[in-house]
Amino acid sequence: MHDIVVIGAGPAGLTAAIYARRAGKTVLVLEKDTFGGQVTFSPKLENYPGFESISGNELAQRMLEQAMALGADIDMDTVTGVTDGAVKTVTGENGSYHCRAVVIAAGARHRRLGLPGEERFIGNGLSFCAVCDGAFYRGTHVAVIGGGNTALQEIMLLSEQCSRVTVVQNLPTLTGEGALADAVRARENVACLYNTVVAAYEGGESLSALLLKNTATGEETHLPVDGAFLAIGTEPENQAFAAVAGLDAAGYIAADERCHTGTPGVYVAGDCRTKQYRQVATAIADGAAAALSACAYLDGRGT
Repeated sequence: MHDIVVIGAGPAGLTAAIYARRAGKTVLVLEKDTFGGQVTFSPKLENYPGFESISGNELAQRMLEQAMALGADIDMDTVTGVTDGAVKTVTGENGSYHCRAVVIAAGARHRRLGLPGEERFIGNGLSFCAVCDGAFYRGTHVAVIGGGNTALQEIMLLSEQCSRVTVVQNLPTLTGEGALADAVRARENVACLYNTVVAAYEGGESLSALLLKNTATGEETHLPVDGAFLAIGTEPENQAFAAVAGLDAAGYIAADERCHTGTPGVYVAGDCRTKQYRQVATAIADGAAAALSACAYLDGRGT
């Protein structure tokens, strides 16, 4: 049995593991997919203190190595439920894990459009990660769906590799950071289609075109593409924790300043919790707060 089980190995979860180990607690970190979480999809971070510029993947790898060097146990499993009690049980697809405190840092998943055939095209012309898949489209025409910070980062990377990038934005303007939006507009091989949504995916075995609809005029057009990148944000997957944590209408976990869920010994950190800003820096702050709160609980100094 471990003192603390951390669910999720993104910046929030790895920070929680680092703080808990430094406090002398035994820690198990469970990750279902990618160590580092969503930050690994960021080709370049320029707002993380201490680094003028660093890739999200490198930052995540450093965090993982630090947690492991401090003695945190790391394992792969998809958590399907948490049972409360003096000894808590975290149930996964591969087994059950017992602990005295839990930090939920499960992050969020890439949001889909929900159009017919979408799941079929994922990995066959439809992607979420320019860092992972951009090289496959070198010298081709791709579309990026979205206009926020996530989309703008993808556009900047893809515009360096692809001959042409078409941005499909449902709003009248780009909504990401001003400097980043200006940099995107300055790229000669980037064209922005505003007030435009994807009405359908087209293709056989792989995606070959997008059916677009102008929301202002109702006009529909076909956009042939070699690939498309969905960059419309993320959504939580917190149903597995509903028995021990309250969820808001959007599915995020409610918590106080200490990252306490309201269930004794259960804490939440990072993108899966209710919060105004979802950034690497805020995820790390959550991870520290959740771990310190969990340690206080284990030492009999809090709930």
